[in-house]
Amino acid sequence: MRQPSAPQAAPAVAAAPSPDESDVVALGRRALGVEAAAVAALGARLDGAFARACRLALACRGRVVVTGMGKSGHVGAKIAATLASTGTPAFFLHPAEASHGDIGMLTRDDLVLALSNSGETAEIVCLVPPFKRLGLPLVAMTGNPGSTLARTADVHLDVSVPAEACPLNLAPTASTTATLAMGDAFAVTLLELRGFTAEDFARSHPGGSLGRRLLVHVRDVMHAGDDIPRVAPDATVGAGLLEMSRKGLGLTTIVDADGRLLGVFTDGDLRRALDRRLDVHATRMADVMTPGGKTVAPELLAQAAVLLMERHAITAIPAVDAERRVVGVVTVHDLLRAGVM
Repeated sequence: MRQPSAPQAAPAVAAAPSPDESDVVALGRRALGVEAAAVAALGARLDGAFARACRLALACRGRVVVTGMGKSGHVGAKIAATLASTGTPAFFLHPAEASHGDIGMLTRDDLVLALSNSGETAEIVCLVPPFKRLGLPLVAMTGNPGSTLARTADVHLDVSVPAEACPLNLAPTASTTATLAMGDAFAVTLLELRGFTAEDFARSHPGGSLGRRLLVHVRDVMHAGDDIPRVAPDATVGAGLLEMSRKGLGLTTIVDADGRLLGVFTDGDLRRALDRRLDVHATRMADVMTPGGKTVAPELLAQAAVLLMERHAITAIPAVDAERRVVGVVTVHDLLRAGVM
């Protein structure tokens, strides 16, 4: 019987040459150059249409509803998020889901911002009649001013590009970058026209570092009530040390009969007192305290308290009211826990 022949080894394939580093960098620079030129070209196209789109958004009593399919949809979701976080209520509506019931999320007070590079995206175009029946203003961003979407919109913003950064001129790259940049210009212009402030931004970002810096006040993090270390000026240094130990804040305040701040006694004051070999059981707090001392107001932003404490190299500071009554003490540990430093 004929024996089967042994399998032959596959022919060796030559390894592809490793691309030269400078060639790789040049490819990346070319792509960035194409996209940068696409964005730069938008400036010359901003005209009365852009102003009308902004006026429509300012007059809108509802939300800006952003819609787009595919890569335009991803860009639209980001534009909606930027609008919502900068003072213009907005959300993203998936066009395919809109045709199957989600269009019910819209109200007659809304405005639609539709994105489509071709202006002929079927899922978008088929939504135009329902938008019109609801009487919704329609702003379109397309790369084709003669398209169905551009012609039927109340306002058309031209985001066309001469070529994609993709060497095949197929993958949405420069076109999506241009659309995103136009969306940012739209959101930022509305922000300025509304007089939107850093404090407004913080209120919509309570979980972020900016929100904490602009929303957290000393009163929100300070120790108050019975947690405040305080002694009378006639108390002994020993009594002051016990109060510091009980409250664990690294200082004690010295207050008069009405609770007004006379001074503070810190670890540094203790070291100086011991260097002078003072009798802690006989020496009065008034004789070793730092008179006055640095203070903050309870309504001061916690971030400002951080800067004050860093400037004077202190780790705890009393909070006082307008009459200099001690209402709290804040420490660096409190500020660290609050995420403001």
